[in-house]
Amino acid sequence: MIDKTMFLEIINKIADNIILNKDLLNELDMAIGDSDHGSNMARGFNEVKKKLETLKDSDYQTILKNIAMTLISTVGGASGPLYGTAFLKASSVVGGKKEIDSNDLIKIYEVVIDGIKQRGKSDKGDKTMLDCIIPAYETFKSSVESGKDLKEASKQAEQAALEGVEYTKTIKALKGRASFLGERSIGHQDPGATSSHIIIKTISDVVNS
Repeated sequence: MIDKTMFLEIINKIADNIILNKDLLNELDMAIGDSDHGSNMARGFNEVKKKLETLKDSDYQTILKNIAMTLISTVGGASGPLYGTAFLKASSVVGGKKEIDSNDLIKIYEVVIDGIKQRGKSDKGDKTMLDCIIPAYETFKSSVESGKDLKEASKQAEQAALEGVEYTKTIKALKGRASFLGERSIGHQDPGATSSHIIIKTISDVVNS
């Protein structure tokens, strides 16, 4: 179970880890994008950390909705609407809940993926964040269904997410700025998949700490 204390720790550490990896994300984006994915994401999550201070006593749904609006308004490029949509969709699953369990996380994954697909008009294999998130979801769901607890399922999901990031190096970008490069985008790691992996890894790390 993820209780309120763990939930707040997860959000804070996601923000910290995105900010910490700002230069790496910019560097990855330099090869196939506008070189600013890290700066944009760090700016957004800096604001999330500030906002979280005023939201500590709010319910899960209110916190996630506020994070969504903060990211939409402060993160530039496509990432703001995509990550904003992800957090907004996640908020729809947790209304009225006191704790979040593995089945809630499966539903969160499902609505997040659906939201990103609709917003980005993209799917697995397009060299986007979905190449990280979809394998993580599929692995997490099958782990839970086979009887694994939240800790083990989260670990396995993180490993699948990492493999998804590695997979983006092998494929051509079909969406976003990177798609203009065509075949030249092959060999480069997708920055959006990388920032998604940071989030999934942080959840696993906190759950297993």
